[in-house]
This record gives sequence, C-alpha cells and structure tokens, in this order.
Amino acid sequence: MSLIEEQKNLYLKSDLKVMRAAEDSLLMGQNRVEELKLYAENMGVKRIGIAHCIGMTKEAQKLKERLSDKFEVYTVDCKYAKIKASDLLNDEDVTGTSCNPAGQADYLAQHETELNISFGLCVGHDIMFNMKSKVPTTTLVVKDREHKHNPFQEFLK
Repeated sequence: MSLIEEQKNLYLKSDLKVMRAAEDSLLMGQNRVEELKLYAENMGVKRIGIAHCIGMTKEAQKLKERLSDKFEVYTVDCKYAKIKASDLLNDEDVTGTSCNPAGQADYLAQHETELNISFGLCVGHDIMFNMKSKVPTTTLVVKDREHKHNPFQEFLK
C-alpha cells in the first residue's frame, strides 16, 4: 500500500465531511470569526459553546453577539461553579477559586452545543477543556499575557 493510501485510510467518512466543510469555509481576506461562522453553517451546527477565561468575559460576550445572528450561543467562564482551589487540588496551601475546564465542558455538553470555542484559556486548562469536550473544539484566542494574546508576536521580532 502506498503512503498516500495509508494516509487516506486514516480518515473516516465523518472526518472527510469535516475536512470538506473546512475547505468550503476558506474565505480569502476574511477573518477567523467569519470563517468559523461559515464552517459552522456548512456543518449544520445550530448551537455553539464558548469556554472563556473570566478575564475575557467582555470579549467573549462580543463574540457571542457576533455569532448569535446565526446560532444559539452559550458561554461559560473558567471559574464555573466557583470551586475553591484548595478543595479541587486537595492542597490547603493553594488559595483562590480554581479554574474549572472540565466543568466548562460539562456545562456546554448539558446545553447540547455542537461546536465549542476555546477562548483565552490558560495552557493546560485549554488542553483539559479540549479533552473533556464532547464535541469538536477550535481555539480562537490563546492566553499570552506578554504578547497581548498573540504568541506569534514573539516570532516577529
């Protein structure tokens, strides 16, 4: 079997549907949000979830407004359920309220979202959210305090 055939066999029919929708969503000169909206439409998505950092609530709300013209949108911040960090981590030396990426994924699953967006979650928390999400997840914003949430800036120096 050729390498091309081996690689093609890695994809299920449902995977190819995702790949086709992605290909059909490429809008030259458009921004990522517009491409995301077109992708979701092409996939037949009706409900989108946004899991965001509590420090980006205002920005997540703006995204929700931009998506709400075509989709039902649910947002949940990282401090969902307000679990004390010492309780979650079983460590009395840890203070404050813990982030809760598994809880964010569960909240969005309860609202039956069909596509989730990771929006400014911390490294590790974004990984956990993606692992726990029951539906496909894309990252729109990454947390990078030094470079104003654009880690690519580091490579432009």
